[in-house]
Amino acid sequence: MTDEEIFAAMQAQYAMSDGLLAYSFGSPERTQARASTAPQPMYADLAAHCPVEHHAPGMYSAYSMEDVLFLNKHHEVRQGVTYLGSTRAAIPLGLDGEEHRKYRRLLDPVFAPRRIASLEGQIRQYAHEMIDAFIDTGSVEAYKQWCELLPSTVFLSIMGLPMKDRDSFIGFKNRILGTDRADTLTPEQIMGQRMEAVIWMQNYFTEDLDAREQEATQRDDMTSWLLNAEVDGERLGRQEVLDILGLLMIAGLDTVAGSLACFLSFLARHPEHRARIVADPSVLPSAVEELMRVESPVVEGTRRVVADLTLPSGTMVPAGSYIMVSWAGCNADAAAFPNPLEVDFDRNPNAHIGFASGFHRCLGSHLARMELRVAMEVWHERLPDYAVADGVELTYSGNPRAPRVLPLVWN
Repeated sequence: MTDEEIFAAMQAQYAMSDGLLAYSFGSPERTQARASTAPQPMYADLAAHCPVEHHAPGMYSAYSMEDVLFLNKHHEVRQGVTYLGSTRAAIPLGLDGEEHRKYRRLLDPVFAPRRIASLEGQIRQYAHEMIDAFIDTGSVEAYKQWCELLPSTVFLSIMGLPMKDRDSFIGFKNRILGTDRADTLTPEQIMGQRMEAVIWMQNYFTEDLDAREQEATQRDDMTSWLLNAEVDGERLGRQEVLDILGLLMIAGLDTVAGSLACFLSFLARHPEHRARIVADPSVLPSAVEELMRVESPVVEGTRRVVADLTLPSGTMVPAGSYIMVSWAGCNADAAAFPNPLEVDFDRNPNAHIGFASGFHRCLGSHLARMELRVAMEVWHERLPDYAVADGVELTYSGNPRAPRVLPLVWN
């Protein structure tokens, strides 16, 4: 494909996804709820009373756990948006079928619990060092100075990239996701920024990979591992490595940042839940799971149906349709969770899908869980009593969901 054809394909996919969101959250009431600190009642109502919405020909939204699980495990359902961090289908998220399974077999073991366990001490050290920089001030803009910095630092460390490039990575990540001054730009300008960011990333990683291939000794990091990895007995090609790196950068930098911000915001506003974590840090693994369910930082995904399907709710979806699958709706579904609007750190079982589900469940979910657990433990060890600054009304971004301005104060 030419650059113009790639740009047109990316633009069409993003426009379709943005169109679905506009249909789903176009009313003032829904838009306001989505951006608020507590959208959960809206999602619970949708899951209970409107599990599937038909917006326009070929455009649907699904909010119930039963329908979404059905879609995510059906072989006639594909990814709706395939371009993310690359000018080709992102690997493995943008692939389906055997191609997707091939790369998951390669990458899943890299993010297995035993493999990533060795990173815990390093994550803990980074978290302490960052808090050292502001703990004596009595206040912090927590999203910019902690939630966004910590996972970005972890990502650069894992990939063996220099810390001096962290701000550049954060800036270009925000451009790809459309969170960088998106409220002041036209859709065409946002799309242009996304394309610029993809080109920047590919140029950056190409220079890094070129340098590594000239080195006599292989470095001990994930980037070098990818350079030497094999799929079905063949080494990964350069473009395949770039397609993987682009996706890992987006997932590693933004989803954990959004989750940390959602967690801190919730706990700052609910001191009774915060007090339990402070008194008993052993509750953190289950607290992370419950907060992932309640907050659902990654709110939704998009799927494309390639054959006529009848969903468990009874809705027939024709081939060629696009469906927004709502993780947030599923996680507030009373048919899946007793008292879904209650935050219960002892909830068991807690089969939430905050990390998606089915074939495209989150590749890095084990690493994300560990980052969140360690970060929350360190924060509450150092800062057990904090609140949102007086007079601040928090506003949340769409997807990933996060208060991207989060001023916290403490004595």
